[in-house]
Amino acid sequence: MAHVSAAERRPQLIKAAIDLMTREGVAAGSTRAIAAELGVAQATVHYTFGTKEGLYHAVMEQLTDELVALVKRAAPTDLGFEETLSTLAAAMWRTVRDQPSSHQLLGELTLFALRTPPLRDAVESHYRNVTDVAAGLIAETADRTGHTLPQPATTIARFFLAGVDGLTTQHLAMPDEEAEWACLQALVSASVTLAGGRLHLVAVDRELATGTGSDT
Repeated sequence: MAHVSAAERRPQLIKAAIDLMTREGVAAGSTRAIAAELGVAQATVHYTFGTKEGLYHAVMEQLTDELVALVKRAAPTDLGFEETLSTLAAAMWRTVRDQPSSHQLLGELTLFALRTPPLRDAVESHYRNVTDVAAGLIAETADRTGHTLPQPATTIARFFLAGVDGLTTQHLAMPDEEAEWACLQALVSASVTLAGGRLHLVAVDRELATGTGSDT
């Protein structure tokens, strides 16, 4: 059998871990089970990541990076401040609608990591990454449109992301498209107001947020 380097095995093992834990939950993600998922020796996992926690850390990074990339690609460069924020919100909610299993797995990993000291830094890294990206997009949009933020961009980002986290959990546990849509618009409106926009209900592109009317 040809030798496969750790660099080549790494993405394969991450995918195997994601596939397994998506189907069976985080509790099923032992190094033995993940190795069996890929068809390699258990020692390969430890050689590549050191520990199970190292693999879990990499899984959280992978899921986070994929979701962040989807939202960043949707960031418009020619719209006003309010319209840009509503577009980003719609793109973020689209990931919840299109990839619920990824969000569920991230949620499960987050709760697991909070009770696992070696993984606490993985949780912090996940939230810092998402918050930094959201805050950066808000700040860049404000600069581009000449909008003055009365609050730090990080504060606005944390407020908005806290709302999205709650809506995501509700969507996974008790889906209700109409209620979710109303809440998303209210959340965007509140975030725009916190960012110094005028107080009113902000329109969010429903087709972009839900994927209706689109083949992409």
